[in-house]
Amino acid sequence: MKRYFALLAVLALTSAPAFAQKKPAPKPSAKKPAAAAGVLKGKAIYTQYCLTCHQADGLGVEGMNPPLAKTDYVLGDKTRLITVLLNGLKGEEINGEDYHGVMPSQAYLTDQQLADVLTYVRNSFGNKATAVTPAEVKAVRAAKK
Repeated sequence: MKRYFALLAVLALTSAPAFAQKKPAPKPSAKKPAAAAGVLKGKAIYTQYCLTCHQADGLGVEGMNPPLAKTDYVLGDKTRLITVLLNGLKGEEINGEDYHGVMPSQAYLTDQQLADVLTYVRNSFGNKATAVTPAEVKAVRAAKK
C-alpha cells in the first residue's frame, strides 16, 4: 500500500494538471490585422450607405440596383470601381443586365472610407479580390479634378 501512495505522489509531482498544460498557439490569420480592421470598417460603411440599394446579400434589386456579387464592375478594374463611387452611376448594363437606378456620388466619404468599403465589397458576397488602398482612391480622386 505504501508503494501505491508513493507512486501516486510521484505522478502528482511529475505530471502537470490539465489546466496548466500548454495549448498550441493559434495560427496567425491569413489577413493582416490592418486589412481585417479595414474590412470591418468597410462593412459598417456598407451598412450605412450601400445596403439599402444593394441589399444585405449584395444582390441588388433586379432592373434597378446592380448586384455586387461576382460582377465585372466589382472584381475588375479598381480604377473604374473607384470612379463609380466618386462620380455615381446612372443606367448601366452590368454583366448583360440593364439597371435603371441612379447611384449618387459618394465623394463625400474620405479616401480611407472608400478604400475600406470597396475592400469589403471586393471580399464579400462570394467575391475574392485584392484590397483597395487609400492611395489608389486618392489618385483617382486627383485625376477627376
